[in-house]
Formats: sequence, C-alpha cells, structure tokens
Amino acid sequence: MQTSFIVATFWVVALIVPGHAKDLGHGESEFVNSCAPCHGMKGQGDGPMAKELKRAPADLTRLAQRNGGRFPYSRVFATIDGRYIVPGHGSREMPVWGRKFLPADQALYGEAGGQVVTEERIHELTGYVQSLQR
Repeated sequence: MQTSFIVATFWVVALIVPGHAKDLGHGESEFVNSCAPCHGMKGQGDGPMAKELKRAPADLTRLAQRNGGRFPYSRVFATIDGRYIVPGHGSREMPVWGRKFLPADQALYGEAGGQVVTEERIHELTGYVQSLQR
C-alpha cells in the first residue's frame, strides 16, 4: 500500500509540477516565503494574511510612484531589515527580517559570514520588490 501511494504521489507531482513550476530567483523565492502571505504574490497588499493585520500591508508595486518615480532602495532595504530602525519613530507590525534571518545564517556560515548572507538575502529581496514596480 505504501509503495503504491509513493508511486501515485510521484506521478501526480511529475505531471502537475512542471507545468506550474518556475525557477525562482533568490529574491523572488524569499518574497514568496516571507512577504507574499501579507503583501500578496504580486506585492499589491492582498495576501491571505492581510485581513488579519491591524493595518493593511503596503502595495509594494507603487513605492517608486509614491517617491517621485524613483524606487527608494535604501529605505526599502532598511524597512525589510528592520534592525536599524529607531523604535521611537512609531510601531512596526512587519517582522524584523534581519533578526529573523540572522540566527539561521550565522548557524550555517558563522558570525561574520551569517551577517553577510543575511544582508545579501535582504538585498535580493529589495531588488525583487524593485522589479514589481508599475
């Protein structure tokens, strides 16, 4: 019984996944894993968790438009990272991804290497958010 279940599962995955699978870049896969639950797959603030939040997530596709046509890369990077934002400047509902990524990255790459990898993950994610601009 278990063998037939495994074989059936294999064929379902083999037939369905290639039609829907896509080679995601690092930034896009990070976005899907970390941001899409709130911001939605297209970054428009309509993710499945959006209704559960006190404040609606931002529409990430209009960041450049709201900033005079220029994507505010440094501000987006700092917002995603979150470790260097001064708490006195208001509350923050969005997770501090820098603190969430860092422990696992340091466990894999050491203290200094983990910091570098965490920052690179956030750069990749920021670059992907930049690619969502309309």
